[in-house]
Amino acid sequence: MSPDEARRRPPTAQQFVLGELRRAITTGRLRPGAPIRQDALAEELQVSRVPLREALKTLEGEGLVTYQAHKGYCVAVLSLDDLREVYRIRQLLEEEAVRAAVARLTDADLARIEAAQHDVEHAAAAGDVLAMATANRTFHMTLFDCAAMPRLARLIRTLWDTTDAYRSMYYGAAGNRERVVEEHRATLDALRRRAADEAVRTLDVHREHAVTELEPLLDA
Repeated sequence: MSPDEARRRPPTAQQFVLGELRRAITTGRLRPGAPIRQDALAEELQVSRVPLREALKTLEGEGLVTYQAHKGYCVAVLSLDDLREVYRIRQLLEEEAVRAAVARLTDADLARIEAAQHDVEHAAAAGDVLAMATANRTFHMTLFDCAAMPRLARLIRTLWDTTDAYRSMYYGAAGNRERVVEEHRATLDALRRRAADEAVRTLDVHREHAVTELEPLLDA
């Protein structure tokens, strides 16, 4: 099957449910700590409980939801220490990925990153939190994938998954959306000049701002 045919293929019930649950968590409709009512969700999505359970198991493995006996599933809650740890590990791994990526970066790679940034800016201007989260992830992961270190990229994606539920909190504020756009532009400028040290610094600042904004929300 060609890539185009794969994209046109209708998703399975499990893929559909997984996508809808991710959307609900990313947009903040299901917030950290919120219980996941399987009966209500199955009825809303018009699916059986089987694909819903499979999707929840996938999300549990990614750290997006948790399960407790007699209570069921709920959206995962991070502590301040959890958040800081995730972002610290990201800093270490992403620096390695960025340095390796810059050494291999082609004009075609840059064009893909710039296209993702265009989507980030369009979503930010429209106040579309879900679209911005999706485009933002594409921006960063396209860069990390340029390192040609797939195991490293998978580890980074797993860390990103654990904080997806909090992304809507950060992007919900117009000032934060504007800041993300400017920080991405600074990163792109460094990438165009193949300035690895500068790209690493801009992304360090990018992460630090996110943590600073999220800390009081988690503390509350």
